[in-house]
Amino acid sequence: MIKVGIIGATGYAGGELVRLLKGHKDAEIVWYGSRSYIDKKYADVYRNMFQIVDAKCLDDNMEELAEQADVIFTATPQGFCASVISEAILSKTKIVDLSADFRIKDVKVYEKWYGIEHKSPQFIEEAVYGLCEINREQVKGARLVANPGCYTTCSILTAYPLAKEGIIDMNTLIVDAKSGTSGAGRGAKVPNLFCEVNENMKAYGVASHRHTPEIEEQLGYASGEEVVINFTPHLVPMNRGILATEYATLKKQVTYKEVKEIYDQYYKDETFIRVLDEGVCPETKWVEGSNYVDIGFQIDPRTNRIIMMGAIDNLVKGAAGQAVQNMNLLFGLPEEEGLELVPMFP
Repeated sequence: MIKVGIIGATGYAGGELVRLLKGHKDAEIVWYGSRSYIDKKYADVYRNMFQIVDAKCLDDNMEELAEQADVIFTATPQGFCASVISEAILSKTKIVDLSADFRIKDVKVYEKWYGIEHKSPQFIEEAVYGLCEINREQVKGARLVANPGCYTTCSILTAYPLAKEGIIDMNTLIVDAKSGTSGAGRGAKVPNLFCEVNENMKAYGVASHRHTPEIEEQLGYASGEEVVINFTPHLVPMNRGILATEYATLKKQVTYKEVKEIYDQYYKDETFIRVLDEGVCPETKWVEGSNYVDIGFQIDPRTNRIIMMGAIDNLVKGAAGQAVQNMNLLFGLPEEEGLELVPMFP
């Protein structure tokens, strides 16, 4: 049985980790860490866990937790994991960090986009970017996994095969994405109040969203060139889900069949990626509550562009589900363990 500790267990991603791990036959949660709710019963914070979780919330003492847990999930704000991680901790346990602290290899880029000093740059190089479908083998031998962001998971996987095969002009790539409000976290913020969000849709972080360099870096690895994109996120009045619509100019004329064969070449054996049938567009409703990524595309011969579309649940494949998927790889378990979740409908 894998002993699991969670720091940030009372945030939305942390709460989703608890939900998923309670259904994982090989994992036991030994530490529900939450600085805001120390000594409060976890089920009093999340009432859906009444008579399911009897434990109380503990602090965020990583050194003590490392003595008890085989793996620690840090579902914490940017900067926390980097400020507490040490060689002593990594020698005792594995860490799956859900923040951006170790996703970006260039520390200067991280500090520019996140506006904070990186406290542990010595661990950046060894950290493995935990996008399982792309870095599966590297994850298996890691001590420190940088769990990808939600927008980035959807955006990268949607375009990755075509970037890798050199089908699209990377200089023309535009990513237009929409997210449910849970992506903004559980903290009280005026822009996330019901009256602000309901019956409304808005762009934010225009030309400045901090997931931009993460998408650029990973698609740069795929395409073998420097990638600079326009990425525009939008907030929509729903709880969960991300829909990314991506536009790029084709480098050559291709047919639907040729593009479909490329996607199938990369994803046909991937349990959690579903390449949809011709003419079917992804919808967030069809992946809600699951670890699936639904991908579709449409070629526009009039403009010589391809429109790529992807949908995920931002709290599952975009956060906690992907983290559990990484844990399964770390411990040699079937990748699907605890994640064979049928999407909820309605």
